[in-house]
Order: sequence, then structure tokens, then C-alpha cells
Amino acid sequence: MGVTLVVLYSTRLEACREFYAGLGLVFARERHGTGPVHYAAVLEDGCVLELYPATTVRETGALRLGLGVESGPLPPGRHVLRDPDGRTVEVLRR
Repeated sequence: MGVTLVVLYSTRLEACREFYAGLGLVFARERHGTGPVHYAAVLEDGCVLELYPATTVRETGALRLGLGVESGPLPPGRHVLRDPDGRTVEVLRR
């Protein structure tokens, strides 16, 4: 079994997109039918990370997310960061 989809809800959608793009993720802007505009990135293992705007029904929440990346702006090693919504993001730059 593997994780195929992770959806993060954000009150600061553009700031979150910039944060995760800064880690090397490439996002596509999407909208399905009359749903909200959101962003999706396909990770190296095929898992999709989506960023959706938070609503009163789907609020942002506590989460610790771990990402492994092959390249990007961070030097090799483990880095613990916070995204614009305050979630802990642990990045392992290989």
C-alpha cells in the first residue's frame, strides 16, 4: 500500500503554493467543474499533493508532512520547516 494523494487546505493558498514550489514542487492550476481553483503537483513517487482553499467546511488543521527531494534550494540533509499555515514540513534533501 502507498499514499497516492495528500490534500492540504489553506487560508493562505498562494503563500502555500509559493512555499512548496520553493521546495522544488511544480504545481498545475486546476479547477474541476464549478469547484474551487486549486493546485496539484505530482511527486517523484507518483503521489499527488493538492493545495485547496480552506472553507468553513474544510478548514486547515495540524499536520506534520515529510517530503524527500532529490534537488532544490536546500542543502543535503534533514530540514524542519513551517509552511504559511503553521504545519511542520520535514524535508529530507538527498
